[in-house]
Amino acid sequence: MSGNEYIKYMTEQITTYIDTPAEEKKLRKSRHKTDPPVYSSKWLGILPFAFKLLLKKTQ
Repeated sequence: MSGNEYIKYMTEQITTYIDTPAEEKKLRKSRHKTDPPVYSSKWLGILPFAFKLLLKKTQ
């Protein structure tokens, strides 16, 4: 990704965030807080995820 493309992407992301209504931002934030975290990856890192992928690949 070149520098100009990255700047264009970032400006698009910023403008879409600014254009979203405040209520929608609050809803999105509250939904994020209520979602239960995945404790296996939070406590143990990426190892459980890698092990799960390895098991899926062998099946």
